[in-house]
Amino acid sequence: MHIPKAELHLHIEGTLEPELAFALAARNGVTLPYADTEDLRTAYRFKDLQSFLDLYYALMTVLRTEDDFAELADAYLSRAAAQGVRHAEIFFDPQAHTDRGVPIGTVVEGLGRALDRSEETHGVSTQLIMCFLRDRSAESAMETLEAAKPYLHRISAVGLDSAEAGNPPARFREVYEAAGALGLRKVAHAGEEGPPAYIAEALDVLGVERVDHGLRCMEDPELVERLAAERVPLTLCPLSNVRLRAVDVLQEHPLPAMMAAGLLCTVNSDDPAYFGGYAGDTFRAVHEALALDHEQVRTLARNSFEAAFLDHDEERRARYLSEVEAYTFD
Repeated sequence: MHIPKAELHLHIEGTLEPELAFALAARNGVTLPYADTEDLRTAYRFKDLQSFLDLYYALMTVLRTEDDFAELADAYLSRAAAQGVRHAEIFFDPQAHTDRGVPIGTVVEGLGRALDRSEETHGVSTQLIMCFLRDRSAESAMETLEAAKPYLHRISAVGLDSAEAGNPPARFREVYEAAGALGLRKVAHAGEEGPPAYIAEALDVLGVERVDHGLRCMEDPELVERLAAERVPLTLCPLSNVRLRAVDVLQEHPLPAMMAAGLLCTVNSDDPAYFGGYAGDTFRAVHEALALDHEQVRTLARNSFEAAFLDHDEERRARYLSEVEAYTFD
């Protein structure tokens, strides 16, 4: 599925393939508790979000230098471009790095080096979204925003991720208000493991413009009606939903019902190194498993550019949308 698309829900740390993890571990003198890449891959069997997060944070220890972060981002952008991604809005988790002694500037400048050359090298335009870890304190989030101020020229938006259950969006009201005052756009994970009420809370308390995941909105018909009427984008991650047991099998994913309800759905890869596929793989998987026809796939691609934070460059958005309309399926 090489149809032009924007990727709007992608954690750069979740693109750390086993081969790169071992290479960076060797470079940085880190010993991984796995015999080899295949042994590591066998650990990618998760029973829920927390079991994934435990491995996800453990592997981050190999990321130490600007070069590491630049190499990580460049590897993702190369794979994404090969699968039709034309624009990527990339999440990163500064607290996961600063808590282990890696300065936020190392992270942002390393990622920024790869993003700066992305259009020339890969043909992919990019933006960077700084996420707060919702299982840490609101005070820690505010400290992170303060530390990021010297690097805001590289950051387009803030987000909220990590363990959702028991960590409602409202805890982060103040930091979102502060981020908005700095001119940053706002998104948040909601309605993956958490209830539909978290989606409404993210909209009403945090003022988010996009909902990351939002899967469980289907449990609340009034919320579905609101999301459709307000054209709130949902950045769904179907392969992730299956791997983390939010959905038993891909054939049971509610994406077709969500589209039929008029929701502005996009599909994304989330943490592709862990969940079995990048953007094009995800498009192909939902096309085949959910029997989406080509025009439904085209709608998903169109939605991705309509939901992207390209308000400052409507000419670019229009160009990407024209590529979607001109695309011919095999």
